[in-house]
Amino acid sequence: VQLQASGGGLVQAGGSLRLSCTASGLPFSNYAMGWFRQAPGKEREFVAAISSQGDSTNYVDSVKGRFTISRDNAKNLVYLQMHSLKPEDTAVYYCAARYNPYGGTGGSTWSEDDYWGQGTQVTVSS
Repeated sequence: VQLQASGGGLVQAGGSLRLSCTASGLPFSNYAMGWFRQAPGKEREFVAAISSQGDSTNYVDSVKGRFTISRDNAKNLVYLQMHSLKPEDTAVYYCAARYNPYGGTGGSTWSEDDYWGQGTQVTVSS
């Protein structure tokens, strides 16, 4: 299983970025997908998750109304559209996959038993 995140970069506060995560080696439509982030000196934090069919999402409160998670099961892609970025959004962003074919987003607590990709750096300057 491989999860490849991309789309990070340097952006000014108030700007936008779209992260992408390409999954391979798994039946993508059977997996809930999540985005997490880790800032320097902090623990990894849940950001957003989407159910296997894309009909359910959830977000950490700090990004609600600014970030949108979506997926394209035909292309094995999950996206995180980020608007109104703030310096506190600066972190390495990771995508993850959790086997969950029956619906639901998998919650906000994921473990090392799930699949994780390498991160992509997002830096928001003030």
